This record gives sequence, structure tokens and C-alpha cells, in this order.
Amino acid sequence: MASNAQDNNAPLRMEGKKEEEDEEDYEYSPFHGIEKGAVLQEARIFHNPQIDARKCQQVLTRLLYLSTQGETFTKTEATEVFFSITKLFQNNDSNLRRLVYLMIRELPPDSDEVIIVTNMLMKDMASNNELYKSGSIRVLCRILDSSLLQQVERYFKQAIVDKAPVVASAALVSGIHILKENSDIVKRWGSEVQDAVQSRNPMVQFHSVALMYMLKNNDRLAISKLVSSLTRGNVRSPLAQCLIVRCVAQVIADSQVYAGQERPFYDFLESCLRHKGEMVIFEAAKAIIELNNVTEAELAPAITILQLFLSSSKPVLRFAAVRILNRVAIEHPMAVSNCNIDMETLISDQNRSIATLAITTLLKTGNESSIDRLMKQMSSFMSEIGDEFKIVVVDAVHKLCLKFPSKFRSMMSFLSSILREEGGFEYKKAIVNAILGIVRTVTESKETALTHLCEFIEDCEFTYLSTQILHLLGEEGPRTSHPAKYIRYIYNRVILENATVRAAAVSSLANFGMKVPALKERVRTLLKRTLFDNDDEVRDRAAVYLKLLNKQEEESKTPQVLRGKNISLSGLEQSLREYLATPMMETFDIATVPEKELAPVVNMAKSKDTSGPAALDELTLKSDFEETLSSIPEFADLGPLYKSCEPMDLVEKETEYTITCIKHIFGSHIVFQFNMTNTIEEQVLEDVSVQVDLAEAEDYQEVCTIPATKLPYGVVAQTYVLFSYPEGTMPFGRMVASLNFVVKEIDPSTGDEEEEGFEDEYPLEDIYLSPQDFIHATKISNFRNKWEELDPETEIADEYGIGVRDSLQDAVEAVVETLGLAACEGTEAVPPNARSHVCLLHGKAVGGMEALARVNFGIDRNMEVAIKLTVRAANADMSEALHAIVAEG
Repeated sequence: MASNAQDNNAPLRMEGKKEEEDEEDYEYSPFHGIEKGAVLQEARIFHNPQIDARKCQQVLTRLLYLSTQGETFTKTEATEVFFSITKLFQNNDSNLRRLVYLMIRELPPDSDEVIIVTNMLMKDMASNNELYKSGSIRVLCRILDSSLLQQVERYFKQAIVDKAPVVASAALVSGIHILKENSDIVKRWGSEVQDAVQSRNPMVQFHSVALMYMLKNNDRLAISKLVSSLTRGNVRSPLAQCLIVRCVAQVIADSQVYAGQERPFYDFLESCLRHKGEMVIFEAAKAIIELNNVTEAELAPAITILQLFLSSSKPVLRFAAVRILNRVAIEHPMAVSNCNIDMETLISDQNRSIATLAITTLLKTGNESSIDRLMKQMSSFMSEIGDEFKIVVVDAVHKLCLKFPSKFRSMMSFLSSILREEGGFEYKKAIVNAILGIVRTVTESKETALTHLCEFIEDCEFTYLSTQILHLLGEEGPRTSHPAKYIRYIYNRVILENATVRAAAVSSLANFGMKVPALKERVRTLLKRTLFDNDDEVRDRAAVYLKLLNKQEEESKTPQVLRGKNISLSGLEQSLREYLATPMMETFDIATVPEKELAPVVNMAKSKDTSGPAALDELTLKSDFEETLSSIPEFADLGPLYKSCEPMDLVEKETEYTITCIKHIFGSHIVFQFNMTNTIEEQVLEDVSVQVDLAEAEDYQEVCTIPATKLPYGVVAQTYVLFSYPEGTMPFGRMVASLNFVVKEIDPSTGDEEEEGFEDEYPLEDIYLSPQDFIHATKISNFRNKWEELDPETEIADEYGIGVRDSLQDAVEAVVETLGLAACEGTEAVPPNARSHVCLLHGKAVGGMEALARVNFGIDRNMEVAIKLTVRAANADMSEALHAIVAEG
């Protein structure tokens, strides 16, 4: 491509081309610097009396690029482009005509324009040119409504049985699209589709089988009859055969099979293992291994065939075979053990993905005698694979150690060696998790594991891992046979690390002093040196622990702080508030802090101190909110807490009462926690509760209310309201709330409250529930694969204008925050000076339901931003809910 890449009049080339004098090895995109206005100006050549097919193709390609990148066209622009494109039907160039069809599909005409283009498309549909016929059919199915479709229905029927495969396939695929909106029309095509199943063309067979299946998808009996006829029929297409295998798998899954009874159509699946097409064989093997309660006898034929592919000369076949066997080995390791000899040869495969899957499969199926050899073989190729595969290997080693605990030394040695190698945080975290898991299971491995972890933190770049390991050393180190040897490693962290790690090291040292009397003096000396640290957290911890050490208490009376028990953070804060309200003549006693969590106070956040007792994964303590709610009897059976939303203010600032609401989301319940503060000194409130009106949130049902007994001046109290909602849904709506209470006046001279009070009501701001409240933002590494896994039937797309923004980056950030999803694969960053961008988002809702969104952004010269939001989710309701967030936002 010429160096002046922004010259839109230059010929468009699909591959970048450097000029001879260009010294940089860089190829520009052929679409670099394209602007909508310039392309619309170029589109005027469509009106020329003599149409230049090549130049028109270039302009159409630019228009298609702008459209697919999220660029939006105004009503006037779209109409002008549409009418100018219709001029191109005068030219018979086949490539130009195909681009015209694509452009009409991207810019669907309005109802008054459809008639114009329909006449032209009908001429193409009746022509003898196969490409014209197929292209026009695909366009017509997208732009016609039900009334116009009925007028041209006979043409679609004729096309289905057309002798030209490209025309028949186009009609069948169009039927699949029409079926979504006008199923009654397509259901009348049954006989023609049945004839197409007998076609000799593989692609026509595939499309006809797909359409037949979709026509009968909602009728189990009809699906069973269809499968029965197809399995006996003459279907040669490998793609169609794969689809039949999937239909058979669904029929088997829906059928009830009793013990000793043969599964329906299992013989067909087994016969597909001998098919000439490799894709059919793999599809049948996958269907067999995924059968419910599959037996080893049923697995045997599939595993035998997959074993043959392990020695294939094609890497893709070896990869597919070992990948399926790796999945089988999780639940049926003995069934896969016969393939171990073949998989051992794959350990040295040039494709490291194949080697990784082979060795992890061997780890799941191997015996005790082969462990040492496998550990040596793994060490040789770990440096050649990515962190994603390394984590798989580490997980397999962990499970193998649980299976053969006597071999923990070789596996611990392997884990420690890779722990010292280069790697990212998730990889190192997986290794530490595996070591901790082995320690909990194999008690003999404790000292070996602690030694390896001590060596790791000597050169650990991750603060989080260092603090968790230091905490583990403080808990387990004093119980070992030689606790003194860990002191040096811990004190090195006090000298060499950042403030967070130093604080964790001080706490760990103090545990040694409290639990090992022989080390008390040495620990006291080291702690005195940290009193001069430049970080106040480190100094404060050292002072507290020195004070405790100087009390010379018995080991059995070790303070709770050092025994690793759950000290209630909110309870500690509340106790300190009460202490500050006294004359403070006596020393604050931490023993008065309750072990059971009190209700979190307003703006209470989870502790950010990574040096506390929050260990990795299983060692992680429950959040403050979860501990609080589980301690309340009415909430004890709600299950795990999925999410706690940010506090929302329900009153204006500087009013009589301060009220905030925190929404706690469970699987089928929601708890409203109202944090309340009374700011009137002359009053005390009793029997305080929040009354919630569900008039605009009909999917919820109130279960119970837990009032606050008393709310004196300046004290934070809580009241709760519990609601239930249908499990698996995300109901949203508006709730009207009011604060109900009994007011008692206080005598300012004596401070005594009056005996009699009066009931009062205080209006609060409305509480809104949106789908955002039920969604966690989670990132995934491979958006495309996850997108393909979700049902296309749940996909919903629509366009929105989001107004003027400072930049496209500002628009992306606003949309990501509004949807409450996480940007994946780095798409949250917009390239400089970009006029369009695509952002990929992912999140999980309560119940594990996943949602993915693809957002196409476009910005014009006036900084007006428009987006096209495409959502796929666990179900269509969830897709609609995400669109509702944007529509209402």
C-alpha cells in the first residue's frame, strides 16, 4: 500500500504493501484513516452513466467496513446510499453484484423502499445465473416482512429443490433465518426440505437436516421420529452426520433408561465410530463419553478408536484425541489407562499443547511406579508452554498427590522447582495453592513445604502471595520440630520488602514469640528494631505485639489476635466507638470484642489488609457481610451470599436521620440491610423498621422484617427486610420505602427518656433493583470460544445513541460501567484517534448464568456516540435484561 495510506482515492488493496524506499517493516491496514464523510462522497460514482465496477467494489468495501466497525448512518445518509446502490443493478459484474447484496443486508431498507429493491431482487431470483439467484434469496429473507414473504414463498420452495447446490443451500439457510420470525411460513416447506435431505451435495444435505431439526425442535416425539428416519437414511454429508449425532445425543439424554436396558440409538453412535469422516468419528466419541452415567463397557469402543488417532501423522487429530481422553480420565481413569503407552510417546511431541494434555492425562491415569519418571519428563518441557497450560499441569500434579500421598516428596520437589521459575501471578498462585493443599492432606509434607515457601518469598514479586505465605508461616511454623530456622526468612522480609509485606512479617514473628517460649527474647529483640520503621502500620503492630509479649501470659491465654481467630472488624470498630464515648480512665480491653460479627456499620468495607488471616482459596475467610448475615437465624438457610451491592443513600445529607441501604443477593432471596443513624440529640427511636411497598416489583415477596430495637443519638443500628424471588431470574423494579418508628423525647436536663412515645413515619428515597445488582464482572481469556458455546437463539442486538462524549475512550468506560460487565482481551483500551471500536464484555449472574456482550462503538465529527449492542447469555431473558440496562440508562 502506498505510504499516503489516508488517500481514499488510491486503489484499495486487501494486503498491505510497503514502498521500496520505506525502511520500516510495517504494513498499514488498507482501511487506515477512512472517514465516513469521505466514503459517502466517493459513493456518488454509483450514479455515473458508465459504471466502473472495480472502483465501485472498492467504495462498497469501505462502506461495509464502516458498517461492521459500528459506524452508524443517519436516516438521510442511509437512504441516499441505498438508492445509489440500486443503480449498480445495471452492471452485470458478478463480484460487484455480490457486494451489492451484502450492502443491502447491512443497510436494510425501510418499508417504502423495500418494494423498489424487491423487484430488482426478484429479477435476479428468476435469472439463470446461480450466483445471482443464491445472493438475492439470502437478501430477500432478511428484508421482507411476513406479508411480502407469503407473496414470494413459492420461489423459496422452488429454490430448495433447485439442481444448483448453491441455490438450494441459500434457500435452506434463508429458511433457518425466516423460522425465527415467521415459523408458520417455513413449516409449509416440509416436503421440499425432506426432498433436499436426499440431495447428493454434502452442504445441501447439512442445511436441510439442520432446518428439519429446527422445525421439530419443540416436539420430543417428532425429534425422535426424525432421528429414527435419518439414522436409517442415506445421509453422506459429514457435517450432516455430525448434526445427526448431536440430535441422537439429545434424544438419549431426554430418554429414561433403566439399569440393564440398552440406550436408544446407541448402536448408531457406535457405528459412527467407523465412519470414513474423521469429524464424524470425533463427534460420536464425544457424544458417547458425555452420556449420563456412561459405563466403561459403553466407553470402550470410543476409547479404542481415539487410541488409534494418538499415533496419527496429523497434529490436529492427535490433539483432538488426547483432548477427549483427558476429559474422560477425570471420571473414568481406568478406562483410559490402556492408552498410557501411546500417550507417553506424545510427551515429546513438537506441539506442546498435545504434550501438555498427554502428560496431564497420564497424571490422572498413571500408577505409583511411573510418578518419578513423569515428574522428570514434565520438568523438561514446562518452560516451553504458556501459563494457561502450566496451571493445568499443576492442578493435575496436586490431584495425583492426593491419590498417591506416599510420593509427595517427588511432587513437592517438582512444584518447588517450577515455583522459582518465571511466571505470572495466576500461575504462581496455582502452585502455592497446590502446595497448601498437599500440606493439609499429607501431614508429613508440612516442613518440606514450609521450607520451599520460605525460599520462594526470598525472591517473590507478588505482595499478595508473600503476605499469605507469611501468615501460614506464623500459624504453622511454631508447631514444627525446628521453628527457629524460619525466623531468618521472616525477618528478611521486615528488612527488604514493602510496607504491606513488612507488616505481615511482624505479625508472623509475634506468633513465634507467643507460641514458642524459647524464642520469646529473640523475637522481642527483633520487634524492637521495627519500632523505628518508616511505616506507621508496621510500627503500630510491633508496639502492640511487644506489649503483649511483655505481659508474660501463659500460652493457653494467648490473645485471640495471635491465635488466628476471626476478630470481628465491625465489632472492633463499634467497641472502640463505645470506648471513646467513655471518660477512658481504663485501658481498652480487646477481650471485650465479640467473636461473632456484629452488623457492619455504614460505609464498612472489607479489610484491605492482605497480611491478615485471609489465606489462598480454602484459607480465605468469609466476608464481613456473609458472616453477619449467617449469624442471624432468619438468614441462616439462604445459602451462599452471591453479591453485596454498594451502599445507596436513601435520604438527603444533613437531615434528621442518615439512612443507607445495602442489597445482599442470594440464589433466590435478597436481603435489604438498612444502616441508620439518629442525628437528633433530644430523641431516641424504638422499634425502628423500614416498610417497603412492592407495587412496582411484583416478582418479589416479602418474607420477614427484623427491626432495630433502639436507635439512640449518634449510634449506628441496622434493620433488615428479606424478600424472595424466582430462582434463576433477575427481576428488577422500583420499591417505595418509608422509615417507621416510635419517637421518645429526652429530657435535656437529666438525659432521661420519656416513658410514652408516639409513632411516626419518615419517607425515604425509592429503592431501584436493576439487572446490574445480580451480575458480577468477570474476565475470560478466550471470548470467541465462549461466545460460540452459548446458544445463538439467546442473541439480541440493537442500536443506541449515548449522546455527546469527550472521546471514544470515555464512551467505552461509561458503557462498561453501566452494564456492570468486565472488558476482556484488553478491549477496554481504545487506540488513539480511533473513530470506531469493538469492546468485548463478560459477566456472571447469580446461579452461574453467563452473559457476553459485543459492543460496537462509533463517534462522528460532533462527538456524538452510537453503539450497537449484541448480547448472548444463558437465556433470552438475561439478554433482554442487559439491553434494558442500556435502554433505561
